[in-house]
Amino acid sequence: MARDSKASKSTKQSAPKAASASPAALIAPEHAAFLVPGVSVIAASRDARLVPSVSRGVACRVSEDRRSLTVLLRRTPAATVLRDIADSGWITTCHSQPSTHRTIQLKGRDARIEAPGPQDIALAQAFVDGFFAELEPIGYTEAFVRTVLFFAPEDLVAVRFTPTEIYSQTPGPNAGQRLA
Repeated sequence: MARDSKASKSTKQSAPKAASASPAALIAPEHAAFLVPGVSVIAASRDARLVPSVSRGVACRVSEDRRSLTVLLRRTPAATVLRDIADSGWITTCHSQPSTHRTIQLKGRDARIEAPGPQDIALAQAFVDGFFAELEPIGYTEAFVRTVLFFAPEDLVAVRFTPTEIYSQTPGPNAGQRLA
């Protein structure tokens, strides 16, 4: 029902809007706990014509307040994704545990490319080690994992964004279900 125009001109002072308050964290604690070394990280974006681009990530980290996610990419193989992110700010990331296929997808519209922080080289190495520990029991060799996730520290770039949507993408009847 439309608001009465006279009612909207009330002389009563309304409380300040909460717009200045930080938005609630969309990344629930159980999802933050899942985004640790051992999961596969994929980042994607799209260009102005909506043509998708995709690249394997090396690692990710959730901010302490769980309001943002930073994905570490290799600048050279991720050049197209990084260009698309720089042009649009749009990003989608998928995080999957290979042994169970549990997968979550996060989407954001404010992605920004940053220099990696001092802790990011060690984090990237922990993700490589964790991914090997995840894949070894299902038959993948250390040489394979280290080749797929090889990174030169000087080639790492950080992409930080605020998730606006989170979905379950685990294969099965709940795939595509919005989590937040």
